[in-house]
This record gives sequence, C-alpha cells and structure tokens, in this order.
Amino acid sequence: MTTLAGKTLFITGASRGIGLAIALRAARDGARIAIAAKTAVPHPKLPGTIFTAADEIRAAGGEALPIACDIRVEEQIEAAVASTVATYGGIDILVNNASAISLTSTEQTDAKRYDLMHQINGRGTFLVSRACIPHLRKAANPHVLMISPPPQLKPAWFAPFPAYALSKYSMSIYAMAMAEAFRADGIAFNTLWPKTLIATSAVRNLLGGEQAISVSRTPEIVADAAYHILTRASREFTGQHCIDETVLIEAGVTDLSGYRTVPGQGPLGSDLFMEPESAPTDGIRR
Repeated sequence: MTTLAGKTLFITGASRGIGLAIALRAARDGARIAIAAKTAVPHPKLPGTIFTAADEIRAAGGEALPIACDIRVEEQIEAAVASTVATYGGIDILVNNASAISLTSTEQTDAKRYDLMHQINGRGTFLVSRACIPHLRKAANPHVLMISPPPQLKPAWFAPFPAYALSKYSMSIYAMAMAEAFRADGIAFNTLWPKTLIATSAVRNLLGGEQAISVSRTPEIVADAAYHILTRASREFTGQHCIDETVLIEAGVTDLSGYRTVPGQGPLGSDLFMEPESAPTDGIRR
C-alpha cells in the first residue's frame, strides 16, 4: 500500500487540529473522509466546524461527509457509521482522534470533568471502534489508529492529572487488546502520539498560550506520520505504539525543521507523557 486513493476514513474530532490534518493528508490522495465531530456551528473559542472541514477536504482533492456526532451517545455513533457505509460502501480506516482534556489534579477535578474525559476518550473510543469493526473486517487493508500515548505506567505521569492520564492510557490499552483480538481478521490497531507539543487549540488554551505554540510543531507532522502507518500492510504492522518523529525518521525523512511553527526558535517543548531526556530532533545525525 502506497496510497489512500479511494479509501474511506472515519475520523472522530476531524473538524480541527490533528484530526483535520490527518484528513487533509488523506484527501491529497483522493480519499473519502467521514468527519464525525460535534461542532456543527461555529464555536466562540475554537476554530472550524464539520462543514468548514469538509470544504477544506474537498479543496485538497478528497471527498467529505460531514456528520454531527457526539461519541458519548451510542445511537449517534451507530447512525454516523451507518451513514458512512451507505454513502461510501464501507469503511477502510478508523482514526480515534476525538478527545477531552482537563489538566487538573485529583482535588481540582470535579465529577463533570472526569465524566467528560472518560466518556469521550475511553468509552467513546471503545464504542466507535466496536461499531466500525464489522465494516473494517470487510476492508482490504483495515487500520484503526488511536491518537494516544505509549502506555508507560510511571507515577510521575499520573500524579499531576490522574483522570486525564487514565482516560488517554485507556485508549492505548484498547489498541493493545484489540490488536490481539482482531489479529486473525487482519485489522491493525496502533497508537500514535506526538514527541513535541503540537500547535492546537488545546496547547494554546491549556499549556501556555502563544509561548507554547512558538515551541510547538504543526499538526502536519502527526498527519504525515499517520499516513505512513495507515499505508502499511495491516497484517504486518499492528499492536505498535508509535511516536510521530520516530515514524518519519524510520521512513527516511531527514529534515523535520519544516514542521516547526517558528523556525529556529530553539528547543522544542516535549509533549505530555514524553520523557524529557529523550529530546526532540529536527533531523537525523549522520
């Protein structure tokens, strides 16, 4: 597999950020994208809607199906999957990207915030995966990609924001479990996580504003890494926890500087769940 031409991708949270970047990279091949996201009308603090995302996908060369879908609601998931299959004839790839974040301590995390993160990140990912699996089983090269971190059970990562950490790690555990459960069906389940901060609304709003953005990379680095994963043979690459820059370096990319939001800014900021001693790089030392 070297292209996503003609493939149908079901991407949650694809109205902005990393989800939209993955959709646009696939669209350049002529892929068909189901945009399953909540934002159907403009949000006062967040960019993009399912309809503006659809316009961008079509402009990039793909087909787009905007679907208003709250993945906390099982009936909406089932309807979104059914609509995608009715429109495009099946589903080849699922990207579980939708996520809720609250970087709050145990005492600062109220029940509403806790429930939101676990209903979207863990429960939503599980239910969307479950709904897509019967259709993925029929695909020629089926992939499921979770945008979640490698599951390192280190207290230092859980202590500051345990509810969020557990909700994200649950996505990775599901990927591990499902990779094994559906290995015989040839459905690949992998995770992908950025090495550095990525210039998204969450980073701007929660991790330091414009200063954080200035030491971030663009969402396109995650999208390009996802592309390399999703075009691999599903029976040969499954159950893996991937880091964006590592995927690209292993694919032969020797210069990552073009992904910086501000060229030459200095050290990049490491993302959550990434060990600081393993510093991001702009390329390969020869």
